[in-house]
Amino acid sequence: MTAFVLDVSIALAWCFRDEANPAAWAVLDRLETETAVVPSLWHLEAANVLALAERKGRITAAATAEFIAMVETLSIDVDQETPFRAFAEILALARGQGLTAYDAAYLELAMRSGIPLATKDRALAAGARSLGVGVLGL
Repeated sequence: MTAFVLDVSIALAWCFRDEANPAAWAVLDRLETETAVVPSLWHLEAANVLALAERKGRITAAATAEFIAMVETLSIDVDQETPFRAFAEILALARGQGLTAYDAAYLELAMRSGIPLATKDRALAAGARSLGVGVLGL
């Protein structure tokens, strides 16, 4: 059973120790016994942040590879409906909550699945709470 939607901001906190907090580590601990779900853009979003961090010298390619290897061991399912909801539900949420379409995709998935959203993004968390979606990770 899927327990929560995993925003990339939480996962990347496990990579960038200066962004980690006890709540982020608690989400990682939950993945030992629970499954997370992510929108189909999750891997591209994570790869983009990692590539930018490498270019800026914030992380090495070896550290990126280590992080990816760890993430690949986790129980994370990819939602395949995200692209089909982009121009309707996701765009409407982005407009209504003042979010990027990327962040709205996480919120839409949490709402559709009826499960909490794990995020470090304050605007996304505020939007989720305003719509009655549970939030983990702040």
